[in-house]
Amino acid sequence: MEGEDHLKNTGMTRPLDTLGRIVIPKELRTSMGIQAGESLEFYLDVETGLLSMRKYIGVCCHLCYSVQDLSYFRDSFLCKKCINDLKGNIGVSQIPVPVVKEPYKEKRAHRSPSQHLVEKLRRLMREHPAAKQGEYAEWLGVSQGRISQLKKLL
Repeated sequence: MEGEDHLKNTGMTRPLDTLGRIVIPKELRTSMGIQAGESLEFYLDVETGLLSMRKYIGVCCHLCYSVQDLSYFRDSFLCKKCINDLKGNIGVSQIPVPVVKEPYKEKRAHRSPSQHLVEKLRRLMREHPAAKQGEYAEWLGVSQGRISQLKKLL
């Protein structure tokens, strides 16, 4: 359907009660910033039968809530003063760039692949048949649980 490529199916369903009411799931209310008692706007596409809604913002500036000298920009109303402030960087502060930690997977990249570990374990088991699982784990630098997994691959 045309124009619906930006819509996402949440997989959530709710029944309509006998008075025509429906509960909006908490996850959706939270993600949309909808609080109890706030107004919602409804939209209907008769051709597709699609009913949608969003939090009612009203006809006021999205930044300062003024109702004077409004312009419509990217689905929001902005007043002339806020537009001029944005143009002149008045009240605009730089957001510090967060420090990105090294991904967990990269920290583990030095580990041997499973097949390599299986071969090492097989060799250790031949050389030390009476050794305990904890000893094999210590020698290979892995956990005892990992030794159990490797034994299953033998």
